[in-house]
Amino acid sequence: MTAPKALDAPHRSTGLFGPEYRTASLGILLVVTLIAFEGMSVGVVMPAIADELDALDLYGLSFSAFLIASLFMNVVAGLWSDRRGYPVPFLAGVVLFVIGMALAGAATTAGMFLAARAVQGLGAGASIVALYVMIARVYAVDVRPKAFASVSAAWVVPAMVGPSVAGFVGQHWGWRYVFYGIIPLVIPALVMLVPALRKGSAAEADAPQPGTGPRSRPVAMTLAATCTAGGAGLLLHGVDRLHRDLVPGSLETAAGLALLLWGLYRLLPPRALRFARGLPTTIVMRGFFSASFFGVNAFIPLALQEVKSFDTTSAGVALTTGALGWSAGAYIQSKGSGHAHLRIRLGAAGVATGIVLCLLSVLPGVTGWIAVPAWIVAGFGMGFGLTTVSVTAMKQSPVHEQGANSAALSVSDQLGSALSIGIGGALVNVIGHSSSQIATGFLVISCLMGVIAVTGSVLAGRTR
Repeated sequence: MTAPKALDAPHRSTGLFGPEYRTASLGILLVVTLIAFEGMSVGVVMPAIADELDALDLYGLSFSAFLIASLFMNVVAGLWSDRRGYPVPFLAGVVLFVIGMALAGAATTAGMFLAARAVQGLGAGASIVALYVMIARVYAVDVRPKAFASVSAAWVVPAMVGPSVAGFVGQHWGWRYVFYGIIPLVIPALVMLVPALRKGSAAEADAPQPGTGPRSRPVAMTLAATCTAGGAGLLLHGVDRLHRDLVPGSLETAAGLALLLWGLYRLLPPRALRFARGLPTTIVMRGFFSASFFGVNAFIPLALQEVKSFDTTSAGVALTTGALGWSAGAYIQSKGSGHAHLRIRLGAAGVATGIVLCLLSVLPGVTGWIAVPAWIVAGFGMGFGLTTVSVTAMKQSPVHEQGANSAALSVSDQLGSALSIGIGGALVNVIGHSSSQIATGFLVISCLMGVIAVTGSVLAGRTR
């Protein structure tokens, strides 16, 4: 493979999978697919992990640990790639991801598994950001849109088949092989990316200089990312302690919230925390979508397996349907037109409707399979609304701030998911772990996330 020696040097493009870029494209797609597969699959086997490791009290935190660590590395690896190039953060990310997968598969205690999830998040966050920079630096201008589109498409197949495959593997061979099975596939991906990594130094010579705005300062942004991630973790730990130790839990919660708000104030656009019209609210809407959808999505396997006695394969099928709806919503959004704020509102309303339908799945006398059509509706709302949010945010962003606002979208996305899943896990711990109590917990979580989705629908008008 020979990549262009200058960022925008004129040359004859052979296409994304032509001789010039074939191995790099295949390597990038394989890395993204592996990370996506892990992210889409772990929820299905989490009930089995919780049972074996006696870790049901850490159910929500195991998801949040991954997301919070990934959020931190999104910011740090982005700054690192801008200033030192993408090869080192990419390789560091892949190594951390593999170590995290190995630790998760070998985990014998809840604490070890939680730490493994955090290491996985660090690796995934660094790898994905570095891959984006790799595409921008190695691919020609006319090929880059195809490369970014292929990265987005690489999430579709794992979303559709990952939960079902993980459920099958977990049921027949054990949950540990869901993690172990991914590790060998990393090797061919790295081999295919060796030429692109070697070209990294040459490409950096012609790379654009890093920005100079307030959200491009390495020390300040690293500190802000540390406070945001640390504050979120402290907040969730404090919330989880409230029912056991009220005073220490309250102090932890307050301290975590203060750190979180301080960091977010610097990572998000000005006035985002006050829902200012236009771009600030558009960025925050990403968090509302992710919080409401994934706050329920993470607990569907637990509810179906513990309350309705689904096996892991069947529970995986229920999650797969959400991906089908998501893909349909994103496709229809790309073909339509109309006011962006109305489309965002419609998407949030779809998520709220799907959540309300899904909560019926744990009621006595109602089949758990109602979660399938319910999650198609919720997934459709996500695909339709979330894609509109991303497109709208880029339209509202000045060219010199598109990178910073892309990072802000990612922060909003991951933080929304981390907080909602973590708080959901705390609610499960407070209510109890018996079958009937888990059903009650799922109802409470669904109602809370439904309120978040409805609030997002109301706030959609402020994205104009």
